[in-house]
Amino acid sequence: MEGRARPRHWTIGERRGSPCRIEMYEVRIHGRGGQGAVSAATLLAAALLEEGKYAVSIPSFGFERRGAPVVSFLRCSDQEIRQMTNIYTPDCLICVDPTLARSVDIFSGLKPGGTLVQATHQALEDLVIPATVGVVGLCNAIALALEIFKRPITNTLMIGAFARTTGIVSLDALKRSLADSDFRDAGLAQNLIALERGYNETTVHTLSRRVAA
Repeated sequence: MEGRARPRHWTIGERRGSPCRIEMYEVRIHGRGGQGAVSAATLLAAALLEEGKYAVSIPSFGFERRGAPVVSFLRCSDQEIRQMTNIYTPDCLICVDPTLARSVDIFSGLKPGGTLVQATHQALEDLVIPATVGVVGLCNAIALALEIFKRPITNTLMIGAFARTTGIVSLDALKRSLADSDFRDAGLAQNLIALERGYNETTVHTLSRRVAA
């Protein structure tokens, strides 16, 4: 997410609209310091609230050195959310950095049949994906980010990829959340392009394997 946005840590919000019902859905976002993993969770929460769901983004704490592994968390539901803890058994993983899985066990605790949204230029058959993963969304986010921002900032692209892969939040709601943010002029225009291209240029794969809980 190129540009500067004011941090906003969303908690339970007012419901608007009449969205489809969803049970508690938990997302863990993996990235590196400086890539905007925390901003991604905040923007997703804002978009979910826009659609009438309850959502809470939970930032990672501690020293976020640029390039060091960083984690943020998102919960959403059709009911009030009272859990504000870190997420250890997510339904979905978003990995905004294509190299992170080499040094961090991003799959730890993923629920059987869970979803992976991964920034990568590799094809599905070239990736090492645990049997717990049931759905995979792949986005060549680094190449797209360099084209759009001239920098490898992938978080806006990857929340578009998340929307395409899961259907939990709509692209229109994400666009409205970006428009309501502090991005202005060229920065906003770039991020709207990144969001849409992340959505449109993500390939989604449903894996046939199944793992018992």
